[in-house]
Amino acid sequence: MPSMASPAPIPAADRPTRIVIPSIGVDSSLVDLDLQKDGTLEVPTDPDRAGWFDRSAAPGRQGPAIIAGHIDSKSGPAVFYLLSTLKAGARITVTTAGGKKVSFTVDGVQQYRKTKFPTAEVYGPVPGPVLRLITCGGQFDAHGGHYRDNVVVYAS
Repeated sequence: MPSMASPAPIPAADRPTRIVIPSIGVDSSLVDLDLQKDGTLEVPTDPDRAGWFDRSAAPGRQGPAIIAGHIDSKSGPAVFYLLSTLKAGARITVTTAGGKKVSFTVDGVQQYRKTKFPTAEVYGPVPGPVLRLITCGGQFDAHGGHYRDNVVVYAS
């Protein structure tokens, strides 16, 4: 569960509006995400769109910018279906409402049990601007109707 204080307001021009990851064919507009009542990160309602956690840093600003998306839906693969296949060195570009393109390079990809999610590592303070991409992964629990793990891409 993210445990972030509400940050200072982010200027409208700095709000991210699009993410592009050429190596896995992602080109998605972004919706704003918040926390759900239980304190977990909200997910986009449209499986083909990613979302930016609006309590996280704006891409290019100090701190982790958090973008989440679905791996799949009942109708097939979703926006972050191939996220777990990203390799170190892959490029990610996030475009802001002001038209600025912020580039990141993948440092690594990790998979975690949802019950052991490293909240502080993903959401916690860092010395510079970084990007964290989150989706589901691992084994699908058909009885519970959800994946047991999360995939996190670390990029700087």
